[in-house]
Amino acid sequence: MSGTVVISAATHGELSLMLKALGGRTVETAGAIPVWEADTDTVRAVFAVTGMGKINAAAATSVLIERHKPKLYINTGCAGAFPESCLAIGDLALASVEVCADEGVMTPTGWLSFEEIGIPAVERKRKRYFNEFPLSLAAAERAVRLATALGITLIRGKFVTVSTCSGTAKRGRDLYERFDGPLCENMEGAAVAQVALRYGVDCLEVRGVSNLVEDRDLSRWDIPLAAERVQRFLLKFLASWNGE
Repeated sequence: MSGTVVISAATHGELSLMLKALGGRTVETAGAIPVWEADTDTVRAVFAVTGMGKINAAAATSVLIERHKPKLYINTGCAGAFPESCLAIGDLALASVEVCADEGVMTPTGWLSFEEIGIPAVERKRKRYFNEFPLSLAAAERAVRLATALGITLIRGKFVTVSTCSGTAKRGRDLYERFDGPLCENMEGAAVAQVALRYGVDCLEVRGVSNLVEDRDLSRWDIPLAAERVQRFLLKFLASWNGE
């Protein structure tokens, strides 16, 4: 065994395929968070449903890291892709950096980030982090190599995390321009990345694209397809994981 990997998602449906494939067994809940464990040939995997949103995600991540001391924390689920990203529904996106897109100050002249007001969200090893949180480069590179070998579309780039998902094309364009061309938006990723950074735990985020960031039209969404494809990829990733 090469250590423990924690995999979390906002909903059970974003983990259910992996739990079935690996025979995940229910363990005692951690702070009211449903938790399962499974062993592969190479890793002990801990799965958890955090609930939607940054607060749920941050609280769950803290508890899971404290209890399980993972070598890698994987955050997964679905995401809405910005049209300019060239991602299609069912494609996979990999975070290079996560951005808290809501935290800051709205002024008469526009939105200001934590950096612009001079207050860091995290200070660690003499570095100050404001709205942006890096993820594990080594784990991301492993994921990219695996996707390439499998012939899977996996595009790496910036993610933004929001409390209110964009239900209009105008809101999507505002976010896309404000944060210099992110790939997609979600509701938990930056919270997980921020907590993992504070603990010094490597973090990987891979999501399936369920919809585009446009005027909200659920008939154009495909959450089951996005959830299935990202989980099938993560099963391959777990099977290849050697703890590095």
